[in-house]
Amino acid sequence: MIGRLALGIVLSALAARAQAEGAPERTNLRYDEDWAGFDAADGGMDRLKNLRLDSAGAVRVTLGLEARARHEGYANPLWGDAPDDGYLWLRALPLVDLHAGPARVFVQPIIGYARGVDGGSGPADQTGVDLAQGFADLRVPLPEGRSVTLRAGRELVALGSERLVGTRYGPNIPQPFDGVRAIAEFGGLRVDLMDLRAVEIRPGNFDDRATDRRRLRAVYTTLNAGSGMAVDAYWIGYRNQAARFGDVIGRERRDTFGLRLFGHRGRIAWNWETMIQRGDFAGQRIRAWSQATETAISFPEARFRPRIRLRANYASGDRSPDDRTLGTFNALFPKGRYFGELTPIGPRNILNVQPSLDLDLGRKVTMELSAGAFWRASRHDGVYDVPGQIIRPAGKSRARHIGNLFELGLDWQASPELSFSASLAVFSAGQFLRQTGKALPTRMIGLEAAYKF
Repeated sequence: MIGRLALGIVLSALAARAQAEGAPERTNLRYDEDWAGFDAADGGMDRLKNLRLDSAGAVRVTLGLEARARHEGYANPLWGDAPDDGYLWLRALPLVDLHAGPARVFVQPIIGYARGVDGGSGPADQTGVDLAQGFADLRVPLPEGRSVTLRAGRELVALGSERLVGTRYGPNIPQPFDGVRAIAEFGGLRVDLMDLRAVEIRPGNFDDRATDRRRLRAVYTTLNAGSGMAVDAYWIGYRNQAARFGDVIGRERRDTFGLRLFGHRGRIAWNWETMIQRGDFAGQRIRAWSQATETAISFPEARFRPRIRLRANYASGDRSPDDRTLGTFNALFPKGRYFGELTPIGPRNILNVQPSLDLDLGRKVTMELSAGAFWRASRHDGVYDVPGQIIRPAGKSRARHIGNLFELGLDWQASPELSFSASLAVFSAGQFLRQTGKALPTRMIGLEAAYKF
């Protein structure tokens, strides 16, 4: 079955054609694509993007499909603490988007399997056949182009640059939420209000369920200030009934207050975000914070259109296990590829500086070269992966330097529907890893083919 699915993905992808005029860009959040004004003049498969079901065009449906095959291989994962691993991820995400005047129903099942994962598949690897998204919404128009949209059901959520709440799109199985959401748009101001429960991913068919164990409430505002500048200001309330930090398991109540400045002017682009966290965990107060920055300068007139980027991030760690204060930053539900395509560590107790160079090689081929150095923010806290599990305890080491990451990525957008990518990375161990256990260089490779109709 899996082999036939993979073959079908490849054959369908090879049939992909050039971008039709007027077609919107395909995104990871497929429900944001607006095909209302699209007219497939040449017929064919493109007519499925805007099927009018009545003469007036008030009732219409969009059909779509994403199919992806991805291989990842690791030598000396976790610097030798785990055996070598290599696996294949396969997923398909068909969709139906039905509009009837101001009302809408969006349904996106998922077929997601993993083969060869050492130790068995986890929530990010496999879900079988299940519902990735299924919601209904009602858009209420207001005077002067303003509107309010009310939504209920299951959806993927991406807030800002996904440093705190993301779709987890890079791994095989995205992270959906069940709940309600209101979206108000007033010109250059957008306000999102939401009350969501995280869906627990299980390996069987039709068994993914939202529970009250992890709950998310948020007020997220975005202001387009003009001249290429924008501001996000937000509050995110997070509750986890069975959180774990170190050897302690307890109830976590954490509030994140954030401010994000992003935009571009001329050659310069920026994305800077400050996050402060307060709350309590198992009788301890929470005092944590993070500063994340990305700054880029482009040279579009030069050969290969180079863009130089610098990412610099700080996420606090716990200063002492005995002071009744938890200082470890919690990234909640971050994007699946936080510091790069293949990096093993996540944004907790971390300080990193990561320059990179993007090149346009022509014929829709791009290349990224990046190098990063990583240190512990606190000597009393360990190293965590992206989901938030500790992968190297602090031990007795006083060293801060975790290690260095070198990564090369190639992407080819063969057509609007079809893309290929390859990534190579090496994470060499620093003094902290050498003092606390195995410290072999972790080598990683990723190969991907994706079709998005």
